[in-house]
Order: sequence, then structure tokens, then C-alpha cells
Amino acid sequence: MIPIGDSPVRQHRTPWMMLLLLAANVAVFAYELSLGRAVDSWTQSVGTIPFEILRGQDLPPPAPGPVYVTLVTSMFVHGGFLHLGSNMLYLWVFGDNVEDVFGHARFLAFYLVSGLIASLTHIYFNPDSTIPSVGASGAIAGILGGYLLMFPNARIRTLLLLGPFLTVTRVSALFVIGIWFLSQLLSGLASLEAVTAQSSGVAVWAHVGGFIAGVVLGFAFRPHRPAGHRIA
Repeated sequence: MIPIGDSPVRQHRTPWMMLLLLAANVAVFAYELSLGRAVDSWTQSVGTIPFEILRGQDLPPPAPGPVYVTLVTSMFVHGGFLHLGSNMLYLWVFGDNVEDVFGHARFLAFYLVSGLIASLTHIYFNPDSTIPSVGASGAIAGILGGYLLMFPNARIRTLLLLGPFLTVTRVSALFVIGIWFLSQLLSGLASLEAVTAQSSGVAVWAHVGGFIAGVVLGFAFRPHRPAGHRIA
């Protein structure tokens, strides 16, 4: 299931912060492409590496500042077109409505804090890993958690592959996001017995931590919902 839109939600604000975050991620990825073969070294320097964070030790190549700054820089770095495209699609579909409820400043804080908690969750489950973790997935997972909290009855326009055919249908947000979270949780639990630091190259525990953070923070960040702000 690939979400491509949601049911109309009456919006009171233009989602400037969501658009700015989307543009920032795309701009950073364009810079990555310009690096050529040097991109691996650069990713190693700006990605979140659990071993470095827990020990306060910056392994070469050096981070662009104190090693802890990578907890933020890593949120804007992606490992490929598919990685970037999937994250930005979820940000586009779900981020505008969350920002509309929170407001611009609260939404940015919510996004960054969710991403930070996601990274810390990944670090907790992979304390000795020297593999850089990158991507906006943890922060996006927080947006999914916040969206589900505020719009559980929304209908998500979803692209489905049925054999050789593609079709678009509307599925409840509870089902789409719930299935996504369950798949991440099960993958995380399965990875606990694995030797590798990540499951199939994906930091699934960051997704789980980010989602739970989004639900919890959603209660604190959202103001009283304006009259008429409802799912159509």
C-alpha cells in the first residue's frame, strides 16, 4: 500500500514548514549527488553513529561540529532516490494536516523532537553500531503517530498493486498507519536476535521510537482544535 493523499481536511494554514522541510531534504540530496565518490565519507561524517554518540567519540571522518550535532544533520540525509522519495511522499501526504493543527513553530519542534527520540531509540537498541543512520524516517514516523492521534477516521487514498494491475482505493488511516507500525514493530523484534546492527539496512527501531514519540508528543503539542476542523 502506497499512500498518495488523504480525505479533505479543512485547513486554516498554508503548510509552509512542511514545504520548507521537504525542500531542505531535496536540496541536501542534490548536494549528495554532487559529491560523487566522496558521498560515502560525507555520509559517515553527518550520519548518527551509535558508537560515537554513546562514547562522545568522533571517529574519522570528523562530524561538522560536536559529534552530537549528527543527531540533527542525519535527519536531512538520504541513502538514495527511493529512500528520499518514500519519506517525502509521507511528509507530503500527512505533514500538512499535522502542521495545520500544531501551527508552524510547534510543527517544526514536533518534527525535530520526534526525529531526535527516534535516533535515541535506534542508539539504545544498537549501542555498538558504527554504521551511520540517516534519513527523515524517524521524524516522519512521528508525523504518522501525530496524524493517527488527531485524524483516526481519515480516509487515505492508497495505491494498491493487485497482480499486474494498479488501482487506487480509500483506506482508513487507522488501517494504513496501523499496518505500517505493526510491520516496523515486528521487524524490530525480529532484529533483536540478529547480529547486524540494523534489520535489512533499515533502522526499524528508529521508526518505532519516532511513532510512539509522535503519539505522546501529539497530546502536548496540539492546541484546542478549532471549530469546524474535522474530517470531511
